[in-house]
Amino acid sequence: MKKRRWAARVFGALTVLCILAGIYSGRSMAAETGSHVSILFTHDMHSHINSFQTVYKGEDVNIGGFARIQSIINRQREKDPETLLVDGGDFSMGSLFQTVYETQASELRLMGAMGYDATTLGNHEFDFRSKGLENMLYTAAGSGEELPSLLVCNVDWTAAGEEQEEIRTAFEAYGVKDYVIVEKNGVRIALIGVFGEDALACAPTCALSFQNPAEAVAGTVKEIREKEDVDMLVCLSHCGTNEDKKKSEDEIIAQKVPELDLIISGHSHTTLEEPLVYGDTYIVSAGEYGKAVGSFSMVKEEDGRWRLEDYELIPTTEEIPGDEEIEEKIAAFEETIDKDYLSLFGYTADQVLAYNPYRFSTVWDLEQQHTEHNLGNLIADAYIYAVETAEGYDGIPVDMAVVPSGTVRDTYVPGDITVEDVYNSFSLGIGKDGIPGYPLVSVYLTGKELKMAAEIDASISDFMKTARLYMSGMNMTYNPNRLVLNKVTDVYLTRGDNGLALPGGAGGSRERIELEDDKLYRVVADLYSGQMLSTVTDMSYGILSLEPKNADGTPVTDFEDCIIYDGGMELKAWAGIAKYIAAFETNADGIAEVPEYYAGSQGRKNVEDAKDLGSLMKNPNKYAVMIVAVLILAVAILAALLIVIIKLVKRAAANGKRNRKG
Repeated sequence: MKKRRWAARVFGALTVLCILAGIYSGRSMAAETGSHVSILFTHDMHSHINSFQTVYKGEDVNIGGFARIQSIINRQREKDPETLLVDGGDFSMGSLFQTVYETQASELRLMGAMGYDATTLGNHEFDFRSKGLENMLYTAAGSGEELPSLLVCNVDWTAAGEEQEEIRTAFEAYGVKDYVIVEKNGVRIALIGVFGEDALACAPTCALSFQNPAEAVAGTVKEIREKEDVDMLVCLSHCGTNEDKKKSEDEIIAQKVPELDLIISGHSHTTLEEPLVYGDTYIVSAGEYGKAVGSFSMVKEEDGRWRLEDYELIPTTEEIPGDEEIEEKIAAFEETIDKDYLSLFGYTADQVLAYNPYRFSTVWDLEQQHTEHNLGNLIADAYIYAVETAEGYDGIPVDMAVVPSGTVRDTYVPGDITVEDVYNSFSLGIGKDGIPGYPLVSVYLTGKELKMAAEIDASISDFMKTARLYMSGMNMTYNPNRLVLNKVTDVYLTRGDNGLALPGGAGGSRERIELEDDKLYRVVADLYSGQMLSTVTDMSYGILSLEPKNADGTPVTDFEDCIIYDGGMELKAWAGIAKYIAAFETNADGIAEVPEYYAGSQGRKNVEDAKDLGSLMKNPNKYAVMIVAVLILAVAILAALLIVIIKLVKRAAANGKRNRKG
């Protein structure tokens, strides 16, 4: 009897220890070794609810769309009805569907209908300012439909003012949480959302403050381990990865929070053909715009951690049919877009603007290849055409238009170019009027500042590739082998034979116009790019100076005062592009056709890859002189130090000899 009581006590003690161990680890004892979880994921879908034409892996394709994604989900759920379906944020902003972001919340409502378990906030969810996000959340919550959980654990409410409290109220109305627990096949999974530091830097209209992502995730994991009984920890991150490991936020999170089993990594638009692995933590990414859906399984090991297997990125190409129920829901939203938004501009989404027989550069080309690109040229030309036609050619001529690569969202493939294609290519932002789409603005820069803009493109954009500049009205030549800030060897303005800053494709010869350092020149860009021009001085700590001005030379204090209007409406950048493309000469079928002029480049950005001493040193500017002077001074200081050291060594040696003789 005593032996039985002793055995019972031992068994009870072991049971208590096991329970305590489970509590301490924050992991449930329910999921057995070999337990299996199927996972599908997306991120950075950017309102790409419809399929679209683009270049994918070097091929012209029709790709993406929520209906095709739903078919992939259906196929997977036939195999495993309890498949986990999650998203890594930036689900909005990037297509015409964002124009009904506030009034329809089409992205979240469709994701709910598709069965998404959860998503997180990305920086582009703040594009329409705080009110835009609030209105979208209220609309979604008020729809009464199934919605995905919306998760973000690192909002810092400690210094919340009135605007932040209004956002908090909208969060509460939707039910935004730090984390949520879901159960799949008996496996309890904690889903955590987090917003990154670079994401915040990319969200100038975001009024919220955020805690350090890794620290906040670690704190949330600690809370989950103390309060919940879970088998798996999954982070839905809008932090991203980076080639520079010091800036690769999700890799930092994986290292600092090793308890995580999985990180769905959004924000950086990365495609990871194989997961990144840190200890027992996996990082996965499927690329942007719903071009592919990530699919894999997690299997529980004996030590309680999870092994990832069967990792695959499934392209959403034409071979995958669209789900009919989702297509019907999309069609209803499309009717609203035509009626409530595009009618303001006299367009419909599927309206053909022109036929394109040529291959345009991709967005990747614009950022990664430091040379001239026909896509950037066409958009810059469109700005000048749109402004000068809006002003009836009787205003002040535009000297130059500039398009940073980071503002261009997609390219045009051979075939018909529709209104939807054009909007998708330049879909960012909202105007002062509250209507989606950044408007064009007009500012003035001196000739000296235009030269500096060329130098920034030549010298700085390799370190900030979204800042590569594409121009109309200004040509430049640069040598990548010269000293930084002295790479440009030639820069000048051009005008066509009609006296205007010739929008390309109009034909005719071009006149070379030399820049005068102190003269003011009229420059056109979209509102966001105009605002970014004024940050150059601060970002360079005053070394570089670009100060946008009004026509009278006074500094611009509010860029919304510089907005260009067409018939009383803001001239939206995308609408200017559409206007230009539709104005091309018609072909035999009576459809406007992209001219051969855009089949190649026009000598606007020329690379002079010379390495001889004469080419490297000719025409040095003040920055080159300063750099050379600093180098000479550094060499002189080193030489002086070397001389002093040699003298000291000789003196010490001489003293040593005298001491030995003595």
